[in-house]
Amino acid sequence: MTVETQMQQAITGIQSAAATMKTFALETQDEQAKQTFLQIANNLDDALIQLKGRQQYIQEQEPQYRQQ
Repeated sequence: MTVETQMQQAITGIQSAAATMKTFALETQDEQAKQTFLQIANNLDDALIQLKGRQQYIQEQEPQYRQQ
């Protein structure tokens, strides 16, 4: 498995986790839980930005990882 494939899997997993947290926030009536879920989702969104930046760097620096 290439680094690019592993990076894409990590990004996909974090996107899924963030979506799950947002769904939990919408479904709960508990305001404290809602805020907790939204904070986790925001943290995951921040991690996604960093990982996507790293993925872009890999694609630019390593020609074998460029998508065709």
